[in-house]
Amino acid sequence: MPPLNADERTTLESWLDFHRATLAMKCEGLDDEQAAVASVPPSGFTLTGLVQHMAEVERNWFRRVFAGEQAPPIYDRQADPDGPDGGFDVAEGATLNEALAIWHAEIARAREHCAERALDDTGRFMEQDVNLRWIYVHMIEEYARHNGHADLVRERIDGTTGV
Repeated sequence: MPPLNADERTTLESWLDFHRATLAMKCEGLDDEQAAVASVPPSGFTLTGLVQHMAEVERNWFRRVFAGEQAPPIYDRQADPDGPDGGFDVAEGATLNEALAIWHAEIARAREHCAERALDDTGRFMEQDVNLRWIYVHMIEEYARHNGHADLVRERIDGTTGV
């Protein structure tokens, strides 16, 4: 639970970490087959695909946009060249544990990039300055939305619900 009465940065980072932990919890106890099941037809949305996607999102906002790194995509569009990008497609042989390890590594890099920077420090997005505060709020929103999806998928897989 994020602190109820903290400074702005602590509040933002705590909520982001809360949502990161929520996604990890949605994946606990699943094997690779379960995590790759698209359990809410007609959507092809899977928990492994979601973890892969969030690794791409972490990489994009904290490494490319905020830090200005030339970080190539982690996942390409192998499964469906015309489908959605950003890691949602699960390649043959992909595992949940591998996706989680890559995602955790991207989170660690994100934390490194933000540790010594102020909320008003900026990166570049669509030829405009974007500050770390905005990126944190966007990431909280991104995780909150997708954690709702993850909750539905997980419930369909094995009935598990909750935060």
